Amino acid sequence: MKYEKIKLRALEPEDLGLLYEWENNDSYWLISNTVTPFSKYTLKRYLENSHKNIYETGQLRLMIDIVPDKVTIGTIDIFDFDPFHKRAGLGILIADENNRRKGYATMSLKCLIDYCFSTLQLHQLYCNILSNNCESIDLFKKQGFVQSGIKKDWVKTPDGYLDEHMFQLINN
Repeated sequence: MKYEKIKLRALEPEDLGLLYEWENNDSYWLISNTVTPFSKYTLKRYLENSHKNIYETGQLRLMIDIVPDKVTIGTIDIFDFDPFHKRAGLGILIADENNRRKGYATMSLKCLIDYCFSTLQLHQLYCNILSNNCESIDLFKKQGFVQSGIKKDWVKTPDGYLDEHMFQLINN
């Protein structure tokens, strides 16, 4: 799947190093609701099963490449896929701060939204974003996501609790 300067692609065995680095970067754990590191063995098994389709696993992770450079800069995920109710959650990571604020997340999100509504024929998408993640809130709002709720004091941090905002995009 391509959109302007990015390509969303399936996971490859060669992505093990990047996944290991990103999944074990504790600065991302707060946004991914993770509290423990992943072993290379666990990630290797995940990659070995990544060929299964979204209807089997309920999720899909795609790598974000800049084209034509073929440089992988992040991941974008469909999770909590519910084909009966025709909805799913979305998440995105642009790993290196030097690649942020360049439109790659916007392009990736547009591409994935189109895939979800056109190919998977979903009715709605949602995301959960912590109150201090203004960049993500702006990113999803610019794509038409509307805030539908706030979970107060939802995530514990070393500095106290953060609210989590829920956003939805409904395909009419």
